[in-house]
Amino acid sequence: MIRALLILLALAAPVAAQAPDPAVPQVPSGAISTQDNQATDLAILARIGSILAQVPEFDGVSARVDAGIVTLTGEVTEQQTVARLETLLARVEGVVAIEDRVTLSTDLGTRLVSVRDRFQTRLTAVVAGLPFMALGLAVGAVIVLAGSWLSRRERALAGIAPNPFIAGFLAQTIRLTAWIVALVVALDLMGARALLGTLLGAAGIFGLSLSFAARDTIEGFVATMLLSLRQPFNPNDLIEVNGLRGRVIRLTSRGTTLLTLDGNHIRIPNQIIYKAVLTNYTRNPERRFMVDLAIDPAADLGRARDVVLKTLAGMDFVLKRPEPVAWLDAQGPEHVVIRAGGWVSQDGTDFDLARGEAFRLLRHALDAKGYLIPEPIHRIRLEQTDASEAPAVTRPSRPADRRLSDLGPDAAFEEMVERERVDDGRDLLNPTPRG
Repeated sequence: MIRALLILLALAAPVAAQAPDPAVPQVPSGAISTQDNQATDLAILARIGSILAQVPEFDGVSARVDAGIVTLTGEVTEQQTVARLETLLARVEGVVAIEDRVTLSTDLGTRLVSVRDRFQTRLTAVVAGLPFMALGLAVGAVIVLAGSWLSRRERALAGIAPNPFIAGFLAQTIRLTAWIVALVVALDLMGARALLGTLLGAAGIFGLSLSFAARDTIEGFVATMLLSLRQPFNPNDLIEVNGLRGRVIRLTSRGTTLLTLDGNHIRIPNQIIYKAVLTNYTRNPERRFMVDLAIDPAADLGRARDVVLKTLAGMDFVLKRPEPVAWLDAQGPEHVVIRAGGWVSQDGTDFDLARGEAFRLLRHALDAKGYLIPEPIHRIRLEQTDASEAPAVTRPSRPADRRLSDLGPDAAFEEMVERERVDDGRDLLNPTPRG
């Protein structure tokens, strides 16, 4: 949006430059008549003579006409006078071409008089335009003051904007708009439309160049604005961006700060977060864990899967709905893996602790039923005829470990997160979580 605005301002320069410049001589246009007579030349000369007689600047210029070609001779004090005269004569009907043989006067006195007259004319124009200048400055000042007053209405902006960043952006936009409107209105009242077009063109070119030079900065600004509006995460949410996982501490105009589960701070630029694949583990309170349990492929796989499902259903921290799942996954000739999954509520339950506790209970249940972890088997062939068969070795099942009584979140880590969430006025996230 900002780049499009700058491009539109840049396009204002060619538009403002399309107006014809009176100082540039115009070439006669139209078809050339096939009739060539003295009466036509006399009529053209009479018309040109009347024009020269009406403008004091053309007193030193004379003209003659031959076959529609006008030849100008004499002296003038400024080259712009000749250009202006040629523009007028090009509009006279019947003029085929204009031959300019007018020279600049080398008389110092005449040149000084011309400079004095021009200065007096401009001074008179300035004096005559002083009331309009005062009016333009007064109106511009009123517009600027009104924009400044509106930009300081913090309560009104807070009601419109979802966070301080958007509110500050609106305030800056109001102030900038007020200055632009004040400049346009003031210059228009002063009659300086040419200067206005020049300023708009220069501002557009400068803004377009700046947009390419500061592309990363503008991209970060736009990403911050969009993240502030959409709010893809809340404070204390567990997210993962480009392989970086942590709790959200704050979102500022420069980047997003995460606190990893190891207690380290990570600041990620907002443009990276906006373009990357973001995983929010906290947005949905229900989350499914997965554990892999290896058993002997020679065992009764169906009964082993039923044991896993029954054990998952009996865990008090596993939700009844969605129901737990378990399926077989062949890993090789030496063992088979049962992939088991159950849903837990992250409101009051630590996900990693719940997954670890579920693995412990499932492993114990399988071991108690005789579904032990298979050991690597190495076949050795002995060339002995009287070798007796070795007795089979059966591993006893392991006793049940002490069950974890507390599967809640780590209180110390939660206090660390809250301590890092000190409001310094730069956080752009909503203070209250979504319901």
